[in-house]
Amino acid sequence: MRFITVLILVFLLASCSGKSSIEKEIEKIPMDVEIFRFDKEFASASINDLPMLKKKYPAFFPKQFHDSIWVGRMQDTLQQQLFDAVAKEFPDESYLEDQLIPLFQHMEYYFPEFVPPAVVTVTSDVDYQNKVIVADTLLVLGLDTYLGDDHEFYHGIKRYAAKNLKPSQLAPDVASAYARQLISQPRKRDFLAQIIFFGKELYLKDVWLPESSEADRIGYTEEEMQWAIENEEDMWRYFIENELLYSTDPKLLGRFVNPAPFSKFYLEIDNESPGMVGRFIGWQIVRSYMENNDVTVPQLMIKSTEEIFQNSKYKPTR
Repeated sequence: MRFITVLILVFLLASCSGKSSIEKEIEKIPMDVEIFRFDKEFASASINDLPMLKKKYPAFFPKQFHDSIWVGRMQDTLQQQLFDAVAKEFPDESYLEDQLIPLFQHMEYYFPEFVPPAVVTVTSDVDYQNKVIVADTLLVLGLDTYLGDDHEFYHGIKRYAAKNLKPSQLAPDVASAYARQLISQPRKRDFLAQIIFFGKELYLKDVWLPESSEADRIGYTEEEMQWAIENEEDMWRYFIENELLYSTDPKLLGRFVNPAPFSKFYLEIDNESPGMVGRFIGWQIVRSYMENNDVTVPQLMIKSTEEIFQNSKYKPTR
């Protein structure tokens, strides 16, 4: 009996830890990622190296700016502190490769036309509004926006924004940047169209980033994610009872869709809630749609709001 019990446990452990056939197939996709550490090269460069850097990275040296701008940046002590902080957090390219290679493999699996970009890392004076920039075959990463949510450079930034300035947010941010190039813009401006647009983006993160946490995919803390899960039914009821789904009131974006310290139901629960709960609800609608319909991931990108909502069979329950 004990032998049989051990066999059952071994089987269960193997089943839990085993990867799906799709994931095993994705792992086999050859993927080379070329990473250029412009941040490191600029930090260690002298004034005499400036012509070489300008030749190698012309996109980062606009012609309208005089060389004195770059010389001043090289000699600025605050910039040097920023360079040092990035070098400490990302001393080599191993973490970047660990994040980007699996992401690009998943992107190529679901979208075979995907061509992996050349990756260039920079410092951006902590421009957390533009952490990731995708341009044709180039991916630019502002590594000074991923130093850790409690880093001293972020103390003047509002907490709801600073909480996502951490290394684990890098791959989700890159996924978002590419997702928005693939998703058809909604034809209508109503609230439902907006939240389903972001629901598509988050669903892409589901399939592209299976190893990341759900909280990281949407940009929540674990506590915020748990609040959204526990209050999903109540939030949905609020949207329905207040006839918000087909409203085109632009204020709804600020209340429930855009990044914010909390969502604005104008109820006592506001201070407990995370921002962007509309995106969370849109995510659950899209997930329900994909569970109940035979649709490929590329097909999802062009499905209309009406098609997704009407055929999602979405009905949250406690």
